[in-house]
Amino acid sequence: MMEDMRDEGILGDFEAPGRDDVSAAADEVVDAVDAYTVDGDRSTQDHESGRPMRRHLVLGDEDPRDAQLAEKVVSEDVAWTGKIFNVDRLRVELPNGQQAIRDVVRHPGAVAIVALTDDGRICLVRQYRTSLGRVTVEIPAGKLAPGEDPLDCARRELREETGMETEKIAFLTTIGTGVGFADELIHIYMATGLRFSRSDPDADEFINVDLVELPEFIDAVLDGRIEDAKTVVGALICDAVAHRLSPVAGMADGDA
Repeated sequence: MMEDMRDEGILGDFEAPGRDDVSAAADEVVDAVDAYTVDGDRSTQDHESGRPMRRHLVLGDEDPRDAQLAEKVVSEDVAWTGKIFNVDRLRVELPNGQQAIRDVVRHPGAVAIVALTDDGRICLVRQYRTSLGRVTVEIPAGKLAPGEDPLDCARRELREETGMETEKIAFLTTIGTGVGFADELIHIYMATGLRFSRSDPDADEFINVDLVELPEFIDAVLDGRIEDAKTVVGALICDAVAHRLSPVAGMADGDA
């Protein structure tokens, strides 16, 4: 893929390091001034980002160079207190010794549920979002109560928002909704074996519930008609799981 992009001129004068360069770089702790880029006033900038490398995926904090990217919190104060989250103002020491301000949204975390009916439909909620000024279509979700287990929260939120009880529920993934400014994590679950009982939304929640065929929903996500991040992730996971299971199912049928 990278070769094709370079041949087509997409990467311009980009030169990827060779295998020996990658191996050497992986073992080398790069000085902070070569691995950190700060936004804002660049008139005194004396460093640049690390050189792009071809390599296997290495997760955050698992690369020895990552230690040189860390910011040390010097002070933290609550700048604003809200109903759902707070905004804290942090003063941090950068890798090059300079200081900067970071405004961080402190959120208790949330859950979201990909709820699938026995006939292949996904449960979606329609809710007016004042932040966007319109109704959005989303998978059910809600905020964690203090000390609440995310699995218990997922069952509770599914029942409260949609009236659906679930026989089986399984963890899918966790996403950071805005890691550049917020510490919110949303834990996403898949629920099956659904049975309708009675919804019980919060006093300020007004919701309509749809049961939509899963392929139609995934098409809407891939077409860019669904913008909610947790909902997009939930759809793509469903699609990926379906594609990964299909060859296995096909092989099993053929072997039989």
